[in-house]
Amino acid sequence: MKLHALAVFLLAAIVCFSPTPAQETKTSKQAVEKRLRDVQKEKSSLTVEKAIQALAAAGSFGQVAISPDGKNVAWVEELRDKSGAETGNSAILASTIDGKVPTRKITASSAALRAESDIAWAPDSRRLAFLSDAEKPGQLQLYLEGVAGQPAKRLTNVKGFLASPKFSPDGKTIALLFTENAERAAGPLVASAPETGEIKDAFFEQRLALIDIATGKLRQVSPADTYVYEYDWAPDSLHLVVTSALGNGDNNWYIAELSVLDATTGLMKSIHKPTLQIAMPAWSPDGKFIAFIEGLMSDESSVGGDIFVVPAEGGKPQNLTPERKASASWLTWTQGGRIVAGEFAGGDSSVIALDPATGKIESLYRGADHVSAGSWGPSVSISNDGKMSAGVRSSFENASEVWAGANGSWNQITQRNKNVKPAWGEAKSLRWKSDSFEVQGWLVYPSGFDPAKRYPLVVSVHGGPGAAVQSTWPSSGDFSMALAASGYFVLFPNPRGSFGNGEAFARANVRDFGYGDLRDILAGVDEAEKVAPIDPNRVGITGWSYGGYMTMFAVTQTRRFKAAMAGAGIANYQSYYGQNKIDQWMIPFFGKSVYDDPEIYAKSSPITFIKKVKTPTLIIVGDSDAECPTPQSYEFWHALKTLGVETQLLVYEHEGHMFMKSEHKRDRIRRTVAWFDAHLQD
Repeated sequence: MKLHALAVFLLAAIVCFSPTPAQETKTSKQAVEKRLRDVQKEKSSLTVEKAIQALAAAGSFGQVAISPDGKNVAWVEELRDKSGAETGNSAILASTIDGKVPTRKITASSAALRAESDIAWAPDSRRLAFLSDAEKPGQLQLYLEGVAGQPAKRLTNVKGFLASPKFSPDGKTIALLFTENAERAAGPLVASAPETGEIKDAFFEQRLALIDIATGKLRQVSPADTYVYEYDWAPDSLHLVVTSALGNGDNNWYIAELSVLDATTGLMKSIHKPTLQIAMPAWSPDGKFIAFIEGLMSDESSVGGDIFVVPAEGGKPQNLTPERKASASWLTWTQGGRIVAGEFAGGDSSVIALDPATGKIESLYRGADHVSAGSWGPSVSISNDGKMSAGVRSSFENASEVWAGANGSWNQITQRNKNVKPAWGEAKSLRWKSDSFEVQGWLVYPSGFDPAKRYPLVVSVHGGPGAAVQSTWPSSGDFSMALAASGYFVLFPNPRGSFGNGEAFARANVRDFGYGDLRDILAGVDEAEKVAPIDPNRVGITGWSYGGYMTMFAVTQTRRFKAAMAGAGIANYQSYYGQNKIDQWMIPFFGKSVYDDPEIYAKSSPITFIKKVKTPTLIIVGDSDAECPTPQSYEFWHALKTLGVETQLLVYEHEGHMFMKSEHKRDRIRRTVAWFDAHLQD
């Protein structure tokens, strides 16, 4: 009787708790969907790791220098460990242009890997000067390459930061930039030191030092209260032209002047106080003129503008490239008196030769492949006669290699990355109309592209705004190209404010941050959707620095973006003005300081429109960022959290504006891809 009752109870329980056909279908569907999500997550993780490996596999080159006689080329190759992580070390290699003599290594220490860089050829093309930390890791000293079979000779024994050695034309002296007792490398991109106690506007001055090669004596020649950014020798070996400013070096680059420095007395004479920013001073071989680049520039190392010449004794500068639809990024003189310059040119890299007397311009190279001898923008290293040149050449499709030879017909010198293949798809240059402008950008296709499928798109906005995206092999920490490797179309727009389309275009976002440039970006999304199978309901946006700001601003202005990652962005220009350490950059763009015109700063601040945001937003920043300080990211994250918008904030320890640690770069990639996968993938 008890057993029968138990059986009835169990039968009733089975009936009560067994799923109905509808419930069973629903449960099975949920299980299948979960399994599909797990598979997709696992697949995405594998794809991301493949992208990270591809980015890490490519060796990079920090500098290329051709000998003055055009017969040899030397380069700096960055060194990585077995996992592909940066080690902070680098090697100097050299070869003949024709490749008939095997590549040789130039070093101050054959016993261990060291950081060796900043190469400079002697005027006779027989030896190189370079920097190395051979004796003490982290402390660079100047070395002079020995004659064949002999070790390099150390010329300095200093404490501080050294950079940019150059031989005097007579070969007797080497000049270089020296920041005595500096605690970090120069420039605002590196991690800033923590400040406690009484905060003062303290700084170290980067001065010009001269070293007598015969005696090894070092003499700091520029004034102690002046920060020198760039320089060039006069042909008489007795004077130098410098760009410099009094006071804080990181901040005052934006108001630097052009001056002539007497190498004997140290006396300086200002010969040009620019309206905007200047860079790349170069003295003509006849001693009569100094060439330089002037334009609206937002970052010290990102150069773009017009080419000017000014009499060496001072006078009115002459613009040699007015209204040219390009942005000069580097220049030098040839012995024959022509100026050779690198340019951003509508998405391409360009190298030109300019005759200052006639204004005639000859194209030496123009192409989608990016070419650089060490600067951020297009550049080459050129022989004295201007006939031979060298540089690092790369594209979205081909990893970096050193090329050298006659202008326009270079030969590949290195084979460092011959086995490296892109983990992403094809890249296409797009052009579209926005207001009165023609805007250019790059659309990178997803890996394994299938034209029968529809894909999500992520817009990646470059920093600056004075910069431009070109077809170049990405760095090891490039989260945007990792997205292309993970199943996304990625659009890299060059909106107004970018280099490459002339000064009027570069200045078109003055007092208009966020508005015209966002219209350009949205028009670019429209164009991308016309030419590629993109799902308009799965569009995201990301960027770093100015790109991080544009990401923050975009999600306050439109619902078009369904997910966002804002890297090192700016949420509130009013508070930012008092937080960042390079506030001088803002005045040319906003017209006045925030104290004189707070409304214009509020107009372009994402925080002003924060209640409009509905887009899930990931926020990433370094804790020691001096350019776009961490509180800006906190402010945006706090507002989104308070308003109930899905958000995350990631702060990386002891990282500045430019992340340096490989583990942090890789973690940033993984988290960025995972964020967009969660919100944009099917």
